Amino acid sequence: MSAKHPIIAVTGSSGAGTTTTSDVFAHLFRQLRQKAAFIEGDSFHRFTRPEMDVSIRKAREEGRHISYFGSEANDFQLLHDFFQQYGKDGTGRYRRYLHTFDDAVPYNQMPGTFTPWQELASDTDLLFYEGLHGGVVWNDIDVAQHVDLLIGMVPIVNLEWIQKLIRDTTERGHSREAVQESIVRSMDDYINYITPQFSRTHINFQRVPTVDTSNPFSAKSIPSADESMLVIRFRGFNNIDFPYLLQMIDGAFMSRINTVVVPGGKMGFAMELILTPILQRLIETGTVN
Repeated sequence: MSAKHPIIAVTGSSGAGTTTTSDVFAHLFRQLRQKAAFIEGDSFHRFTRPEMDVSIRKAREEGRHISYFGSEANDFQLLHDFFQQYGKDGTGRYRRYLHTFDDAVPYNQMPGTFTPWQELASDTDLLFYEGLHGGVVWNDIDVAQHVDLLIGMVPIVNLEWIQKLIRDTTERGHSREAVQESIVRSMDDYINYITPQFSRTHINFQRVPTVDTSNPFSAKSIPSADESMLVIRFRGFNNIDFPYLLQMIDGAFMSRINTVVVPGGKMGFAMELILTPILQRLIETGTVN
């Protein structure tokens, strides 16, 4: 961790709400006049999409599983070294993974490929990471130790599956059968690499639907924010003003001594109320407490 070059990481699966959190932080950075380096976790995949397809087929022939959640498909050492370097002197190299044609056209590349590596701007105040592995620990690689503020975005698993099914079939052109097979194939890696991160986070934002999601594989739409509650769990804080949050957020209540529940439609507002003083402390003192 570094008071001079703070690192903020939002970790969670695609569709978990990480984009909403990124938008909130972008607004707060502008408000606090901080220039942030924005990094996507997909940058640290090992394979292009065609290479990943080959690796999946090879693993299946060998009776193994491979997924974007696990170590085989991601370079955790590279991510660790990148965080360590940025925390030390504010420098580092990054690239982008191009998911769609719209992403790829400006680079004259195909979707599912990487842009060339390039240097971060030399005058950033902090680093903001959004992706799958901001708090991953694997063997002797500890990415989480370099993160000053670690946030988990983690919808209950049925909601996560609904979001993945609908996103991948409507936006990425995959068949429903292929997406379901991907969920099954990824389950071991999800349990071993993704889930443990949420015990290392400073704050978890968990969206819980208030509509029936018993069979996520038959869902035709994603439950809206207004059809959800947001469970917010804090870990290791001694300065959260819970009475203030309950007063400011209509419908909020505390379910445990470290947990606030708010209506899902107030997610952005709740995040701004919670994160603004934490981010100010991090900028001024180099710590979230």
